[in-house]
Amino acid sequence: MVQITPVLMAGGSGTRLWPVSRKSFPKQFAQLVGDETLFQASARRLCGDDFAAPMVMTNSDFRFIVAEQLEQASIEAGSIVIEPTGRNTAPAILAAALMVAAGNPSGLVLVAPSDHVIPDAAAFRAAVAQGAVAAQAGRIVTFGITPDRPETGYGYLELASDGEGPQPLARFVEKPDAVRAAQMVEAGNFLWNAGIFLFRADAMIDAFRQHAPAYLEPVQAAVDGAQRDLGFLRLARGPWEGLEDNSIDYAVMEKAGNLSVVRYSGRWSDLGGWDAVWREGLSRNPSDNGVLAEAHATAIDCENVLLRSDSDEVEVVGIGLRDVMVVATSDAVLVADKDRAQDVRHAVSALKTRRAKQAEAFPRDHRPWGWFETLALADRFQVKRIVVKPGAALSLQSHVHRSEHWIVVSGTARVTVDDTVTLVTENQSIYVPLGAIHRMENPGKVPMVLIEVQTGSYLGEDDIIRYEDVYSRSSAD
Repeated sequence: MVQITPVLMAGGSGTRLWPVSRKSFPKQFAQLVGDETLFQASARRLCGDDFAAPMVMTNSDFRFIVAEQLEQASIEAGSIVIEPTGRNTAPAILAAALMVAAGNPSGLVLVAPSDHVIPDAAAFRAAVAQGAVAAQAGRIVTFGITPDRPETGYGYLELASDGEGPQPLARFVEKPDAVRAAQMVEAGNFLWNAGIFLFRADAMIDAFRQHAPAYLEPVQAAVDGAQRDLGFLRLARGPWEGLEDNSIDYAVMEKAGNLSVVRYSGRWSDLGGWDAVWREGLSRNPSDNGVLAEAHATAIDCENVLLRSDSDEVEVVGIGLRDVMVVATSDAVLVADKDRAQDVRHAVSALKTRRAKQAEAFPRDHRPWGWFETLALADRFQVKRIVVKPGAALSLQSHVHRSEHWIVVSGTARVTVDDTVTLVTENQSIYVPLGAIHRMENPGKVPMVLIEVQTGSYLGEDDIIRYEDVYSRSSAD
């Protein structure tokens, strides 16, 4: 089979798996099922002799998370492409097609979300191999999932005929109500729309030329103007920001006449809500009473419940619960009827209205050098725990409104304060005066942990003036 370039879409920020998935660290990067994150499992599923190194489409906020998780999984990316701003899937897919076409116009491209669960990777790759023949012939191939229940949370694909291998697509069907969903499942020729596409690069470009020509020139300009930034490729901002926000389904797929569908009958989930996590968890660990109680959770006399805590410091205990989901993190707890899983997004909207920080941000903030979390916060002081990876360094910076006191509790820090460089080891501390130009580095081979005490009139993360940064970040990044 001709080698396929996988394109993983990893820029989204879903809200239906709050509080574990948030804008600052969405579900594709979380370990929700299995031993890897959804993103890592998706990348691994598309590795092998039939696949080129993956291309990842993401945004600036997630670029270092993408790189770190690929490194942890020992997967080398072909390229990590940074979209200047989110414009939905249509321009991102066109950009990927143009980049592949630059090297091989007839090269095959497989576009897949990075947050789906497909446990049988071999069966999925076999379905891709089925679709590759049609894609090489110029068809745009989409993958439909054989439904195992009426589902109102998915769109559907209606097959024009039913047989082995790629079949013509009759039409796309929007998310139905419960009655219509049951009718379609009973009919047997409707599949869930997985949002996975396989095509020849030039065939997708031609489809845009016919059905969405307004995208071609600006997306090509964004690709032509792309710049290398460390290990990333940044698309040009100017032409990209003028693009219409649109999905590939609306821009191209629903208008194209050369679509084929490959049926996939293995287990699949887009983990579109905590009810889906519950189902997937039970498929891996069956329970007679439908109880999924994960680490740090205990169920007593419960039925059809999900109990989950993602914090070592929070134990969740359910007693006599029926059809309930309880999900806890260190700073938020969700309690909901299992049938109301799709309404979690409304809770996030309500929290945003109240300006609650838990709506979008985690207590633990990931950075390319490691992470930090706030332990205490008041009007004029903040206490943080900071973990710096081996060999990593924070930027050379100063602050206008705060001073800092650093206490190393594990490992060794190399600290620069103005013209002085000091090695600070466990149980030692150092003071960084207001306005001093400073940097913290970990010269060792183990993570370095320190406690930072900030004092001052303003303690926001944007009070940073950067002079030098190995990660090429701006003050606002």
